[in-house]
Amino acid sequence: MAVIGGGIAGVSVAHHLLEADPTLDVVLLEMEATLAQHTTGRSAALLLENLGTPSMRALCSASLGHLRDTPDDLVDAPLLTHRRVLHVATVDQNEATDQMLAEGVESATTPTVEVTVDEAMRLFPPLRRERIHRAIVEPDSADIDVGGLHQSFVRGLRRAGGRIATSTRVDAASPDGDGWRLDTTDGPVGADVVVNCAGAWGDVVAARAGVEPVGLQPMRRTAFMVDGPGVDPTGWAFTGDMQHLWYLRDDGPQMFCSLAEENPSEPCDPKPEELDVALAIDRLNEATTLGIRSVNSAWVGLRTFSPDRSMVIGPEPDQPGFVWCVGQGGTGIQTSPGAGRLAARLALGLDLGDDFPGLDPSEVRPDRFRTRR
Repeated sequence: MAVIGGGIAGVSVAHHLLEADPTLDVVLLEMEATLAQHTTGRSAALLLENLGTPSMRALCSASLGHLRDTPDDLVDAPLLTHRRVLHVATVDQNEATDQMLAEGVESATTPTVEVTVDEAMRLFPPLRRERIHRAIVEPDSADIDVGGLHQSFVRGLRRAGGRIATSTRVDAASPDGDGWRLDTTDGPVGADVVVNCAGAWGDVVAARAGVEPVGLQPMRRTAFMVDGPGVDPTGWAFTGDMQHLWYLRDDGPQMFCSLAEENPSEPCDPKPEELDVALAIDRLNEATTLGIRSVNSAWVGLRTFSPDRSMVIGPEPDQPGFVWCVGQGGTGIQTSPGAGRLAARLALGLDLGDDFPGLDPSEVRPDRFRTRR
């Protein structure tokens, strides 16, 4: 079996394929010289259960076991560090606040709660009190060690005999008897099943295999580091605007900041634009007392969405040997254990059992967009 893409989705699928059937011959193909070079390595890395569509939330719930109780032989340290998430609203954001509260109540594990302005100031002291009208807290959220999580899957697949081929781009794929022939930059590769975990390049890979694209849209998100406030930030919350106009958190002596934008992009290795960074600084200085004047480093990640913003997971109906696992949007890190396990089971034709409570498989089917035409 061949898994295309070495980000968090690809390594999770490869690991779970071998966990389901250790006799499989699994090879992971990554076009870059290193794994996780693009979106995976540029994530804000939060466990935020009340995020995304219902199917994304179900896959996050299915991921909690691996995130919270990772097998000791796959990690060197815990993957999660508790950090509350604070959403603050101005006076004209009442409707958005009520909507977030309503959505959070639907979560049985970590419901959101409204807090006072005083509590919001305690959770993130640099806020400008006069701008806060209401505030919501996600009390049981956590920072995720993305490198540790990614490496847990890499360890699992390697220990089970899986292979990793970097600098191996798939330029074409064609049915070959009962399987596939992949033409790569490192020579031909044969596989009975191909799993497309190519992220922003997911539709590109599909087209190269003669499979109809699903309509993926990569979206830019700008992030940067600035000097911290010069005080101990221990206990501060990850803090953002109620309508996702900005967010930030402490990161050692620095502050990690983002414009939280969603601007369409082609699949690429994007670079930050000065205007986006400047806009983020303006918004952050209006909302906080940090007085940001310059940045220490900046980057852009691509968050890739399907047309209905739910993931695309499972076999292509007309080509069941071609399996999708794409469209993670902004939830790819926290859902990776569940999404990888789901994709692996569907690729192998295994029963899902009770492993995915709350998930309606029709919400992630690859052909759900085409049946609407």
